[in-house]
Amino acid sequence: MSKYDPSHDALHVNRVRNTALHIARSLQSEKNPQPEIDLFVIELAALFHDINDKKYSSSEPKSTLDLLTPFFTVLSEQHPELNIYNDRRAPLICKIIDNVSWSTESKLLEGEGGGITDWHRTCLELHCVQDADRLDAIGAMGASGHLSCLDSGVMRPLHNPDNNVQDSAIQHFYDKLLKIQSRLKTDIGRKLGGERHQFMIQFLEAVEREVKL
Repeated sequence: MSKYDPSHDALHVNRVRNTALHIARSLQSEKNPQPEIDLFVIELAALFHDINDKKYSSSEPKSTLDLLTPFFTVLSEQHPELNIYNDRRAPLICKIIDNVSWSTESKLLEGEGGGITDWHRTCLELHCVQDADRLDAIGAMGASGHLSCLDSGVMRPLHNPDNNVQDSAIQHFYDKLLKIQSRLKTDIGRKLGGERHQFMIQFLEAVEREVKL
């Protein structure tokens, strides 16, 4: 994953995995009974959530299932007790991966591709991975990752106080990052998101103070 920028590298993937599992275990421990959550599905979906990201693909488009079939095959051979094809977990993992991203959900919310379905509203495994991926885009780590992308060949200013200039690193906070909190799905995700959202607000307020000196 060396070609991936810091906001999508292996360390990002591991943070998403850990956060997704943390969210899932929090849901399992809540007093209100929750439907059974499959931690195995969450872990694999989190680990592979960027595997089919078009920004990093230089080959012909493939389905997520095609990309992961070699892995699933070896996994089934080495651990036949998992039985991920017969119990339909393999296609579920791929479906979650295909629906994690912010842009995909935005298109669905606009009615494209059949729109948001009951599955999108109720799949807790999807919600855990979505929230984890989005949480990693905000707060201290998210802000650091976003700004570090400027060292990865993205040539744009850090901040331009001219309101007519939209293409700056700071503008991206307003265009997307500050909107993430409102689309988190789980209670624990919203709690963590609220804390990280406040960090970004304070960071942006500091930026405005500094450029107005």
